[in-house]
Amino acid sequence: MSDRHSQLASLLFEVERELRQMRLWADQHPPAEALRSSEPFSIDVLTFTQWLQFIFLPKMYATIEAAGELPESCSIAPMAEAFFKAECIEASAMIRHLAAVDRFICDQ
Repeated sequence: MSDRHSQLASLLFEVERELRQMRLWADQHPPAEALRSSEPFSIDVLTFTQWLQFIFLPKMYATIEAAGELPESCSIAPMAEAFFKAECIEASAMIRHLAAVDRFICDQ
């Protein structure tokens, strides 16, 4: 695993840790069809935190494990801000972690 992939893995572990601390980590997987949505962030079938847990994090971990090509851009912090604001959830730490992921990927 490259140093770059290791750095990204550390950032993603912080996102996962924060989801768990916020008690937003789901114990049950959504139905398989929910994971095949073609909408951005699977907004039609998943909450933002479900999308993070069941789509974004596994996809990024798989890319890291395979030492694959990282995305050219990432812009999930603005979506997080909108979601948590609409849900009236204090999530400043989560938003900081996601903004760090966005910056890391965009600064490649």
